[in-house]
Amino acid sequence: MTPLATARRSRAVTTEEVLLILCHSVTEVLSNAGNKEVSYSPMVQKINKTCLRPDIGCFVLFDGGFSGLVIINFTADSAMEIYRKYMVSMGMPANELAHYHTADEVGNVMGEVMNQIVGDFTNKVRHQLRTSITQSQPKMMAINKQVQISVNTTLDQPQSRRVTFSTEDNNIFYLELSMDKTEFIKLHDFDESELEDPDSIIEENREKEEKKVRDQQAGNSDHDDLMNDLGI
Repeated sequence: MTPLATARRSRAVTTEEVLLILCHSVTEVLSNAGNKEVSYSPMVQKINKTCLRPDIGCFVLFDGGFSGLVIINFTADSAMEIYRKYMVSMGMPANELAHYHTADEVGNVMGEVMNQIVGDFTNKVRHQLRTSITQSQPKMMAINKQVQISVNTTLDQPQSRRVTFSTEDNNIFYLELSMDKTEFIKLHDFDESELEDPDSIIEENREKEEKKVRDQQAGNSDHDDLMNDLGI
């Protein structure tokens, strides 16, 4: 089979599959932040525009190999559930947490969660699609009415999608993605080794350093025992 024929038979990665990568980032980041049972609908909506909606809307622009916008709209109940479980997982006492979604602390946590989600997404895109995108600083708004957000960049045939997520307590939030209409087609096979987890790398390096210290201490102890046996 010729290289051209192989390329034509290769499976293309479309907008929906890029969206699926993003959905995985949402569930993984929230799971690591104490929200273990977050799930998303198997159905995706095609929408004409992306909007910030009540009660808390977060958005991030990205650019590079392809451009787009990510929005997550939290209801007050879903934001408070995610915020409280995140803070408790960090060791904060439950009685010291904010009680209303309009509190600055809740907004800060939602912004940090959004930053981690899109950071994980860009890392997965780099690994799985072999292209690079960079993200802007997340923006968060507590709002009581719908606000339309326009992407501050030129998109080539923009496509917009919405996915519904639900939390362990059955609270709802919505992910919206608007991006260039594009396809990624594999020209040849490449090594898709397991994506490295930064936390795992840090833990592995810490264990190596601790082992090195233990070995040094054991060596010093053996040296001291020898000197004592010689009466020195």
